[in-house]
Formats: sequence, C-alpha cells, structure tokens
Amino acid sequence: MIALTRSGNRSLICWLLLTLSASLALAADFSQRVYVGTYTDKDSKGIYSFRFDPTTGESGPVELAAESANPSFLVVDASPKRLYAVNELDVFDGSMTGAISVFAVDAESGKLKLLQQISSAGAAPAHLSLDKSGRYVLVANYDGGNIAVFPIQQDGQLGKRTAFIQDTGSSVNKERQATPHAHEIVASGDDHLVFVPDLGTDELMIYRFDPANGSLTPNKPAFAKVTPGSGPRHFAFAPSGKFLYLVNELTSTVVVFSLDSSSGHLRQEQTISTLPQGFQGQNTTAEIQVDSAGKFLYVSNRGDDSIAVFAINEHDGKLSLVERVPTGGKEPRHFTLDWTGKWLFAANQNSDTINLFAVDTATGRLTATSHTIHVPTPVCVVMVPLK
Repeated sequence: MIALTRSGNRSLICWLLLTLSASLALAADFSQRVYVGTYTDKDSKGIYSFRFDPTTGESGPVELAAESANPSFLVVDASPKRLYAVNELDVFDGSMTGAISVFAVDAESGKLKLLQQISSAGAAPAHLSLDKSGRYVLVANYDGGNIAVFPIQQDGQLGKRTAFIQDTGSSVNKERQATPHAHEIVASGDDHLVFVPDLGTDELMIYRFDPANGSLTPNKPAFAKVTPGSGPRHFAFAPSGKFLYLVNELTSTVVVFSLDSSSGHLRQEQTISTLPQGFQGQNTTAEIQVDSAGKFLYVSNRGDDSIAVFAINEHDGKLSLVERVPTGGKEPRHFTLDWTGKWLFAANQNSDTINLFAVDTATGRLTATSHTIHVPTPVCVVMVPLK
C-alpha cells in the first residue's frame, strides 16, 4: 500500500486529470481543419487555424497559420495542398491594387507557407474562388470595380491573367453606389457561366467562361437587374442548379431567381426580407449559403446580429422563414456549414469570436452550443477535410 501526503494526493489527481485529458484528445476525431481569414488592422496577424471534431463539436487550440495583411477571404483547392487568399488592400507593391497570396498547406500542422503574392488587378479584393475544374482563380475587386481570372500552374502558383473586365455604372445610394463594386465571383456548376454581384450598380453580372483558356465574355443577357438601392453582395446556387439566391446587402433582402443554365437567363420569382417585421435598427446582410440537400437557406444579418433560416420549396425554389437565431456576437460577416452539414460556424467580426451552432438537418433549425472560438476580427471561415 502506498501512503500519500496531502501534497502527494494533489499531485496524483493532477497527473490523472492530465492523463485523462491527453487520452480524450487522442480519442477526438479531429477530421476537419478550419482556416479563418481576418482583418489585420487591430489585433490579428493573418490567417488562423484549428482542428475540429464533427462527431463531438469540439475544437483544438487556435494557432496562427500564416502572417498576412488583411487576408479577408480564403479558398482551398481540392487536394488540399494550396490555400489562396485575397489581401484586401488599396495599395500593394506601390500600385493602387490589392493582392492574392498563394500558400502551401501543411496538413499535419496546419501551417501555411507563402509561395507567391501578386497583384489582384484591382483595389480591395473582396472575394476569390476556384472554377469547377480547379484550374483557375477568379477574383472580384471591390474598390476596383473589376474582376480577373488567373491560371493555376502545376506548382499551384498563378500565371499571367487570362481575363480582366472593368465594370462601369452607379446606382441611387450616393454613399455606397457611386461606382461599381464587384463583391463576389463564382462559376456555375458546369463551368460555362460566371456570376458577379455588383453592389455599386445593382446588377448581377453574367459572363460566359471558357475553361479551356480562362476567358470571360459578357453573356446575353449580360446581367439581371435588382431594385435600385438593393446592393447585391453574395449568392448561392441550389444544388439542382435550377435556382439562384442573391442576398442584397443594403436592403437586407434575398431575391430568388429561376436559372436557365444553358442561356444564363435569370427570372425573379420572389423577394423576401431577412429581418423581423418592424425592425427599426441599422442592418446589412453579409453571407448566404444553401445546405447540401437544397432544403434550407441561411443568411447572416449584421445589426440584427442573427442568422435567418429559410425553408426552400423544392418545386419553385421559393423561401419561407423558419427562424432567426442570434449569433451570440456582433457583426456576423461570414458563416459556413461544415462538411457533415451538422454544424454552422458564425464569425462575429466585431466580437473576435466564432460561435458554433448545431444544425438540425431535418428542420434546418440552429441550436447554439456553449462552444466559442476566440479569433481576432474573423471575417471568413473555410473547412478542410483531413481524412
């Protein structure tokens, strides 16, 4: 029999707790890695990462993956070996432009190694994406009011741009819409069309995309117009490809379009508010996503600081409100559903937090968990599978 002093008892208890914690950590299925883009004008230093266990909803420690200036939007290739980030700057390398940074991904540590940094061809890039073939990076420059396409070379770095289009025009909100503001750029499922919401002109621009050479040409029709002053920001496709959902930043509305994928023609079917009836405060919408089953749509409200959840009618694509859920922080600029569809990460930009919600895949409803992840000024969340 071993006799223990009071201090010895404390030591044994501490050892047992440490051993138990280590065992639980080893048992956790951290099969996803999360990367977080940020603004670096305050406490952030760049891109952060942490591991996530979709079985339990637990996450590992947050670590700085790479130092970078204003890496506000991120995208990871399918491998996943490369991460691409916009640097949302007005001046880069002495010119009035932002930048695109290319990083190599270390899957084990989560660290990012900078491989290349080039001009985005316009000021304040707000969004970038990959085409469906994974051969091109498409970027939308918000202050520049233009878009560009860059080919991805064998080493993951970007070659000389294959397309550049400068938009023109304005709309009725003189403070926000005096010039064009390309806010997002995404290719259609068949890679033949590219859509660009322009907040400054109240148009959803439509381009023909040739994945053989990375070229863009205006579609016929070249755009779909929305109500003046709406401020188109982001959009999401229905998995069927038959519907497109556009969120308007300035009026806090979602426009439902039916989509003819061959011609690119969009027809408005519905406009619905993301806010409670009688809401009196200031609000701007930000992110919009459709779940993988095409049953539910989610939109973030900045001001109301909530996620609005809508059910999607599978026949006509129209929306009906399910609920609005507080995000537990201020200014939810971005959110994302994890790969299983069972969790939603809401990035509260002005609270330095990412709050985790459990998703009921049958009803679309969100349940706040007690799990809060602390990241300075989070503005974009992307998931990477590790297994």
